[in-house]
Amino acid sequence: MALYRRKNSRVWYADFYDGKTRVQVSTGTANKREAEKFLALRVSEVERGEYVKPARITLAEFGQRYMDYAKANKRSWLRDQQILEHLNGAFGNLLLPDITALPIERYKLARLQAVSPATVNRELAGLKRLFNLAEQWGLYRGRNPVKGVRFLPEDNLKTRTLSQGEERALLSCCSPYLQDLARFAINTGLRLGDILNLTWEEVDLESGIIELRVRKNRRRLELPLNDDAMSVVKGWLGIRKSEYVFYNPETAGQWKDLWLGMKKACRKAGLNDVTWHTFRHTFASRLNSNGADLVTVKELLGHADIKTTMRYAHTNREAKTSAVRRLASNGDKVVTLPPPTKKSA
Repeated sequence: MALYRRKNSRVWYADFYDGKTRVQVSTGTANKREAEKFLALRVSEVERGEYVKPARITLAEFGQRYMDYAKANKRSWLRDQQILEHLNGAFGNLLLPDITALPIERYKLARLQAVSPATVNRELAGLKRLFNLAEQWGLYRGRNPVKGVRFLPEDNLKTRTLSQGEERALLSCCSPYLQDLARFAINTGLRLGDILNLTWEEVDLESGIIELRVRKNRRRLELPLNDDAMSVVKGWLGIRKSEYVFYNPETAGQWKDLWLGMKKACRKAGLNDVTWHTFRHTFASRLNSNGADLVTVKELLGHADIKTTMRYAHTNREAKTSAVRRLASNGDKVVTLPPPTKKSA
């Protein structure tokens, strides 16, 4: 029973016996104290007759098993698939025990050169989730390597929105189907995943309302459709070929990736820092600009907590400026009388 390191590796490996069988496995950590805990736990499992040697499986192989699980249990599996594609590019050929905190840290810094801190954090969270499930399913033993990586700070108050001119420029550079999806997102504030998962059963054309369960927090959302959003829906109704309102015309199935198409359209339009979530921010900001109170904005966005909605109270500079100016104009109407003077004797 011992710990050792392999050549050119900082990770500790555990060496012990399960009966007459010698077992040499990675502890998944470069911290000796954590490695000692790992070894003690494995020896305890051997003594109780509960030790099961984890399978040798790569991240790509486990990722495929995870996707089978996600498609059966999650509405957001398309986003998981996109995250997994990036993770496979860096770690796909590695066995799970060989993925340690150091290469994950390098991945984090490399991805930060191409995407936002929030996107990097979502990918790290996805990797952490994969290791947790691998342990639950008996395919991995050891410390989750993502626990040794610090997540990036995010600016949650940053709310990039589109002006009317930017919206026209972007839509003119979109393909027809992408233009419809962007218009629908700007006029409903729905997240991309909820748009792509929207079914005809959730659309009440007679009342002009959609009723769906938001996939992020599982809350029921009732959302009225304005004329622009309704015209998009009616256009797709005329070519209906799927249970989903919006679908890939080439396959009649759901889209797998619309991020690249939007990125290309933004580049043509000369727009920076625009993502699908920008349309949600734009929807909320325009509601606020047109006098909608925060409670109404909260309900239309499907937020569970109004604190999340409060960020949009800070985006309406024109409304705040106008309010202050009105205050000043009201002050001009107030007549201030001079104090009475004493009459001279």
